[in-house]
Amino acid sequence: MRFQNPLGRISPHLGRLSSPFGKFSDICRMIKIEHSIFALPYAWAGAFLAARGMPPAWSLVFLTIAMVAARSFAMAFNRLVDLPFDSDNPRTQNRPLVTGVISTRQTWAFCGLMAVIFVVACACMNQVCLWLSVPALVFSAIYSVLKRFTPLCHFWLGATLGLAPLAGWLSVDPGSLGMAPILLFFAVTFWVAAFDVYYAFQDMDFDAAFGLHSIPATFGTETALVLAAFSHAMTSIFLLLSGFAAGLSWPWYVVWLGITLMLFVEHRLMRPQDLRHVNTAFFTLNGIISPVVLAGVILGIYL
Repeated sequence: MRFQNPLGRISPHLGRLSSPFGKFSDICRMIKIEHSIFALPYAWAGAFLAARGMPPAWSLVFLTIAMVAARSFAMAFNRLVDLPFDSDNPRTQNRPLVTGVISTRQTWAFCGLMAVIFVVACACMNQVCLWLSVPALVFSAIYSVLKRFTPLCHFWLGATLGLAPLAGWLSVDPGSLGMAPILLFFAVTFWVAAFDVYYAFQDMDFDAAFGLHSIPATFGTETALVLAAFSHAMTSIFLLLSGFAAGLSWPWYVVWLGITLMLFVEHRLMRPQDLRHVNTAFFTLNGIISPVVLAGVILGIYL
């Protein structure tokens, strides 16, 4: 199963725009630009928590640029590293890098550009963000090779996205780091790990045949579902604790309850023998959860 790129439907003219890195629509497909919705709201939430209200516009703008650039770098790098496997996997054989509509040289150049944009955006925020920019890029790149060695790759991916609320906080307040964004880091880590396990069900047989260590391929479907359920439970716990640590008011706890119910529904939808609902579980529900978390933080601060 593949996600359709909504950008192509919204503005077909964008798809015809070309760059030194390939057509705009092909680049968006390669990096799955629509998945930015997973991490970006958590970065904004961290910024709102640090500011106890609306963050400075300057910080918010460069935080957004940095987040999109970092994610684009990580996705493009992942496509390069996974190219030998994507070429053999029937599910991924239509990816732009596999079909050749974007070359490896173009992709390496794109990675370099995104890395530079990320570092510059971090420098525009503050010195602490600049110091941490290169380690953050390295941290995000490591995920791409972990699947060859350990089933903990899902949790590393989660931790990569979990850096978002920490980044948001530091973009506003580089002099300290509160407990709330740290707890949000763990919430996001477990949340992402759970839905990445779900997503890995699609490639379970392929991963097992090629020696890749996803949790479903390594431990089987039942254990994978248990670990995903455990991760969702931890997500709910850490979200609750985040609200306590941040001193958020009652709207946050209403949102927390709604998210907990959505995670339960997501878990009930997943059946390894029937992957018809994987898009609903992976993208639709999770695409709703992150903006809802941001809304809960904002309402919890102001009300």
